[in-house]
Amino acid sequence: MIKQEKVMQTIDTLTIDYQHYLTAAEIAAIEHEASIMETREAAGIEALKVVQEHRGWVSDESLFAISDLLAVPTAQLEGVATFYNLIYRQPVGQYVIHLCDSIACHLTGLDGVLAAIKQHLNIDYGQTTKDGKFTLLSNACLGSCDKAPVMMIGREHYQHLTPESAVEILLQLAAHGEADE
Repeated sequence: MIKQEKVMQTIDTLTIDYQHYLTAAEIAAIEHEASIMETREAAGIEALKVVQEHRGWVSDESLFAISDLLAVPTAQLEGVATFYNLIYRQPVGQYVIHLCDSIACHLTGLDGVLAAIKQHLNIDYGQTTKDGKFTLLSNACLGSCDKAPVMMIGREHYQHLTPESAVEILLQLAAHGEADE
């Protein structure tokens, strides 16, 4: 508990000047979101998403800069960031795999799909491949129980997965990522 208290003290006392840390594009996008919200505080989740879209994840420094820009307590933003499972507070791979962990997915073959993904990528939940391409995360529900098992990568949902189809999707994404380099 002492370590967590120390972190929260650091979070509450450290500030970062957003004008020197955030890019002009990030500031403009966050200000736009704040302008359409009832309060600046309400733009917190959207500001976190903006920074993540530009940087891939939300570092402590980014969190402090957003806090400064929106004039919202850093601890409050941290609470939002850690509650919302699509905000990443540590570096993630190019492709983040959210594997649905619902009962429907378990009943329709999730264990085999998970084993195939873990074996193919040689990682476990919460880990990123050595090449930085894939991060594997569990997700309590992706809202496609009638199409289980399901995973989401980026904004794309993949449904009715089998161990073979899941690995094929990963192979295609890896090949696509190599073409982009």
